[in-house]
Amino acid sequence: MVEQIEVQLPPYNRGFHLITEEISKNLSNLPDKGILNIFIKHTSAAIAINENADYTVRTDFESFLSKLIPENFNYAHDFEGLDDMPAHLKTSIIGQFVSIPITNHRLNLGTWQGIYLCEFRNYGGGRKIVITIIN
Repeated sequence: MVEQIEVQLPPYNRGFHLITEEISKNLSNLPDKGILNIFIKHTSAAIAINENADYTVRTDFESFLSKLIPENFNYAHDFEGLDDMPAHLKTSIIGQFVSIPITNHRLNLGTWQGIYLCEFRNYGGGRKIVITIIN
């Protein structure tokens, strides 16, 4: 069986934001075993799983990616602002989806793992995600 839910996230500032609880509150009656897929419907924000305890990990992600993909490069695609093309590149590197095992009716994340919304725009607005539960 497959169940699908579309969720509208509120606007977040540029950066890496833990949204594990936001995702979990939209899940009811997870199967005993299965897979949860989270897909973001945008080309300038991404979804990732990483460290959920120390906030400096999120700061370091932002610093590293901003150095790897700077805004002050001579991009041809620049009509939506200096942060737009770098956001597209960052999204392609990080990715638009994650899959998480479901075990005993719960997300089977590691002890220090959390789900991140990676917002690469200064004013990205609300983001839509599609949650698919497969059992």
